[in-house]
Amino acid sequence: MHDRPRFVADTNVLISRLVFRNSIPAQAVRSATARGEFLVSLETLEELESVLSRPKFGIYLTLGERLEFFDTLRLTATFIESVLPISACRDPKDDKFLALALTGHADFILSGDQDLLSLHPFRGIEILNPRQYLDRFQQPS
Repeated sequence: MHDRPRFVADTNVLISRLVFRNSIPAQAVRSATARGEFLVSLETLEELESVLSRPKFGIYLTLGERLEFFDTLRLTATFIESVLPISACRDPKDDKFLALALTGHADFILSGDQDLLSLHPFRGIEILNPRQYLDRFQQPS
């Protein structure tokens, strides 16, 4: 058992957190990070790095800002090695998040992706969209 809840966030949630700093996904990621432990794997980091390097994000942030976000995340998250492969999602590209959550004993996955959300709960792991997460876990002001 872990002292703090462990979670996985999919790439789109992380991109939304970076680009739209006051968005629901941004609020959910900040809240989850403050109260829990964020998990990453080689596969999830590779996808995030690839997406962050796309020129279309240059209208929102400089490449330096994107790389700084990536480096900070990489250094502060818990890296899970030897993620066991899994094939459970109707979109095989999303299996890496399920595999990371299972291997890392995550409590929940943050995602807005219907391919992942349709699996809720997945082997005891809650799959929540950012709004559901905030509704459940955010402290009242």
